[in-house]
Parts: sequence; C-alpha cells; structure tokens
Amino acid sequence: MQYFAQKLKVFSDEFNSKLKDLFPLPEGNEKKVVEAMYYSVANGGKRLRPYLVTKTAELFDVSADRAFITAAALECLHTYSLIHDDLPAMDNDDLRRGKPTCHKQFDEATAILAGDGLLTYAFELISSKKNEFSENVKCRLVNLLAQGAGSFGGMVAGQMLDLDSEKNENVLFPEMIIKRIEEMKTGRLLRFACEAGAVMGNASQDKYNSLVMYAKKIGIAFQIADDVLDVEGKEEEMGKTLGKDCEQNKLTFVKLYGLDKAKQMAKDYIYEAKDALAIFGAEANDLYDLADFIIERKN
Repeated sequence: MQYFAQKLKVFSDEFNSKLKDLFPLPEGNEKKVVEAMYYSVANGGKRLRPYLVTKTAELFDVSADRAFITAAALECLHTYSLIHDDLPAMDNDDLRRGKPTCHKQFDEATAILAGDGLLTYAFELISSKKNEFSENVKCRLVNLLAQGAGSFGGMVAGQMLDLDSEKNENVLFPEMIIKRIEEMKTGRLLRFACEAGAVMGNASQDKYNSLVMYAKKIGIAFQIADDVLDVEGKEEEMGKTLGKDCEQNKLTFVKLYGLDKAKQMAKDYIYEAKDALAIFGAEANDLYDLADFIIERKN
C-alpha cells in the first residue's frame, strides 16, 4: 500500500497548505489560544477524515476545493477531541504524533481552551460564507456534525463509555460494549466524513446508505488496527506512547479477543466495507484503497 500512502501524503500536503489561512493570529495576548489551536491542528496526521470528505464528495462531482471548508471543519473538531483526550484527566499523554501534546507545549488551561476553540470553530466554518453551499446543505452538515460529536450516540458518548469501562473490572456484555464504544468514539466522525460528501453531492438515499455502511465498517476496523498497533507498533513510527491500553485497563478488541482473532475481525470488517461500495463501481477505487490502508498502516 506504499503507493496509497504516497497519494495520501500528497493530499495531506495540499490540505495543510490551505489550512494555515484559516488561523490568522489576533493582535492581542489572546493570540496564544489561536497559536495553540493551530499548533495542534497542524501537527501532522494522515488527514484520513478530510480525505474521506473529499473523496466521497468527488463521487458526486463536488470538487476538492468546494469540499475543503467542510473537511477542515471536521479536522478542527477531530483535533479538539485529541487535545482533550491527551489531558491529564483523560489519557494523560505527553506525545501526539511525535511532538509534545498541547498541554505540554503550552499549559493545561490553554489546551482546554484550544480544544474548546477548535470545537466551536468547526461549526463557524461549516456555517460561514466560506462554505459555498446552500443554507439547507450547511444546516444539515451542522446537524450531522453535532450528532456525530455529541453526547447522544456520538463521540462524547463513546469517550464516556470508554472511560467508564476502565473503572469496571467486570464489564457486563463486553462484546456489545466494545463495539458500541468504537461505533461512537471513533466511528461517528468517520461516518460524518462520508455523510458530508453525500450531503454536499445531493446523493440518492441508496448511495447515502451505502456510504454510511462503509463508514461503520471501516470505523470498527480502524479502532481494531489501533488496538493492535498499541501492542505491536513501534513508538518511533506511532509518535505516541504505546502500551497504555493495557496499563489503563482499557476494554479493547485485543484484550477481548486476542491478537490473531482481532486482526481477522479487522480484515472481515474491511471486506464488508468494500462490499458496501459496490453501487459505485470503479468510481470508488480511492475508498477501496483507503479501506485496505486502514488495517495495513504502521501508525
């Protein structure tokens, strides 16, 4: 999958070059929070979620330029979640993508505000005139992103369930809980990425549903791959501290099923994800390749 990794890097470089213009620095001392916001959002990353927004939009003849603001908004929101995940009260990490986490580079209070700032900026971007879609489309995007990020079946709910599972030695129905955690915590933003492309492209209901199914499957596979990398990965490639899942007693697919079965489950989910794209044929080749990359990546 080296060729796809290179394709993703080209996309990431182009995306990053546009991103800086969205973070002009204020003149006053409040600029520190914007500096922290940009430090975190510009700190590497494969840009999988913006890539998904862009490639699903292209299925419906929406250009990458038109999809950019929505993709950037999603990356802002995703980065807010990483900043808060890394805080001492959460996962307590010192490294993110090989660099000091936001609260280590700045301070804890600034990191909290930077996360808050990125969360609210995401919705400002989507609803702004920079996003060149109808008000109806923008309203739907705002609603879907709020659902995906929120406390009622979204990312925040998944994070709460994940934290709760750490504190309980004997989790009831662990197979149901682990899938529910990952569907909400990891999967919902991946789902939004696919939904956003379909919404911007005014997709038919059957194509919309196919992309949602694809997103659900790659979301679980993505988390399984992360669980595996936490055990087998190399810290210099991952850019973060490994082995913390076990240390923090996290409920993971590896803990529940073992390495071999977890890996096979990820492959099965990727097979099902690609099967969901049949309605698009060869037009979805980039999404097929992304699905394979998710479980073959090294970081």
